[in-house]
Amino acid sequence: CDGTREGLRCKTRTLDFEPKSIEDLPEWNFDGSSTYQSEGSNSDMYLIPAAMFRDPFRKDPNKLVLCEVTKYNRKPAETNLRITCKKVMEMVKDQHPWFGMEQEYTILGTDGHPFGWPSNGFPGPQGPYYCGVGADKAYGRDIVEAHYRACLYAGVQIGGTNAEVMPAQWEFQVGPCEGINMGDHLWVARFILHRVCEDFGVVASFDPKPIPGNWNGAGCHTNFSTKEMREDGGLKCIEDSIEKLGKRHRYHIRAYDPKGGLDNARRLTGHNETSNINEFSAGVANRGASIRIPRTVGQEKRGILEDRSPSA
Repeated sequence: CDGTREGLRCKTRTLDFEPKSIEDLPEWNFDGSSTYQSEGSNSDMYLIPAAMFRDPFRKDPNKLVLCEVTKYNRKPAETNLRITCKKVMEMVKDQHPWFGMEQEYTILGTDGHPFGWPSNGFPGPQGPYYCGVGADKAYGRDIVEAHYRACLYAGVQIGGTNAEVMPAQWEFQVGPCEGINMGDHLWVARFILHRVCEDFGVVASFDPKPIPGNWNGAGCHTNFSTKEMREDGGLKCIEDSIEKLGKRHRYHIRAYDPKGGLDNARRLTGHNETSNINEFSAGVANRGASIRIPRTVGQEKRGILEDRSPSA
């Protein structure tokens, strides 16, 4: 991503061979002064290949390559959070941390108006749209299906998709992925979504509350487990983890959107299936809590926890 920590950028390079692994790929560079990442007087930044996928747009033998960004002195760019994440994941690899992330997004026209909404008003109130079927309930399914197929082709561990509560809002799930693979697969799935929407002449927005008022916002619910949580009696480990999460709630909220929590504050109101941003809560099957324990996890005494606080 660029200096905004949200915007994705891409460029294309031709090689005279088909790369089979990351090690086959050369480093490259780009103009960081045009991506909010450096000054014009010292603008070259390095692209370090980090993960490789099949290219669903140009097809085999072409590749999509996710890169890390380093500065002129080879130190990580301020927005290169992958490098710190990878260090943490290496430290806890014996716990086999699994992530499954539910990426909500809103399809907008290039004018910023939600796709399929009346130009001078609003659609009917929420209720019939979640997992809806039919042209009056599901807005943009062909875009969603194209994204799904592209992700499957690329090798992204996409797990599912569904229409969301607000019309023109959708969700796809990525995972379970272990460790750093989660971030790689999620970011590539986001890139593919932006590219597919570009082909359709629409825009994918990850804004946590694109429409003010009584409309659902967009989050990125994060399902998490360790090996201990997944084993018999793992509920005790889950409950201990939730207690630790509660003590760091404000710190995490600041990390859950690129503007230090300001974007997410528009979404986490305590209404529209959210918790209040200032309060930490947990509950079994409770979609108004910060942390939800799925009902089956409560029954089987092992499994995952779902953090519902992160913004889209």
